Amino acid sequence: QIPTDPAQRRVRELAMLSKQLQQVHPNVLAKVLKQGTVYQNEEIVVINKPYGLPVHGGPGIKNCIADVLPILAKMLQNMKAEPLHLCHRLDKETTGVMVLARSKEAAERIRLLFKTRQVEKIYWAISLGDPDPAEGIVEIPIVEKEVQSHQSHYKMTLAPNYRLSPEDGKVVKIRKNRNAESAVTRYRLLASSSACSLLELQPITAEEMGLWKGRFLSSPQKLPEITLKRLKLEQSKARHLPLHLHAHRLSLPLGERLDLVCKPPLFFEKTLKKLRLDV
Repeated sequence: QIPTDPAQRRVRELAMLSKQLQQVHPNVLAKVLKQGTVYQNEEIVVINKPYGLPVHGGPGIKNCIADVLPILAKMLQNMKAEPLHLCHRLDKETTGVMVLARSKEAAERIRLLFKTRQVEKIYWAISLGDPDPAEGIVEIPIVEKEVQSHQSHYKMTLAPNYRLSPEDGKVVKIRKNRNAESAVTRYRLLASSSACSLLELQPITAEEMGLWKGRFLSSPQKLPEITLKRLKLEQSKARHLPLHLHAHRLSLPLGERLDLVCKPPLFFEKTLKKLRLDV
């Protein structure tokens, strides 16, 4: 049954987007990535990564960026071009700046820049509530934990040093996990309205922003009435909301420093407009 309300129809379309990306022919997917190319030179190709597209393959994944790199290289250069190489990763639901290398040597050099934290990464995220203060640094340790499911695997999770006491609501220090690594993120409030905020985030130590997903506008979350009203959504339909996390800018020191910028996807821009978050 197709919803009559246009906003709910759009939400349904976005929920189907990831499934559709898994069904298209690899050549079609490579063409989409080619159209999303924002910069290229003799060493690198920079794409605007679409929503819902995994970087690596895995169980149940038919299409991913890694698999179409040989086709994309040929489309961008010629039939003799060697496959492009991944230099870093973005989570499946994260959109924005993604750097690919034309050679193995260039890829290794760029990976080292990421590893040694010489690459400046700026994300945009729509978050619930307003941060206080409006600008600052968040430091919460992270630790690798085993996730029990049909296929056991490990993932990075937050391991805070403090928690709120359920009895009196006071902040209580807890025993530090010896295996935890430091995760530091600089944040800045860009706009706030409709019980939401547009944040600029700069990870200082962590490679990716996926750990912070629970803080961003996405499903499943209980949304404030004003947010639902502006989005023209019912609470029951909020589970279809896509993650609003976008890799907006990446500054890469390759000889001269390259400032690579990607504008947010259409659904992100529409949400900004509906929530009256003016940058």
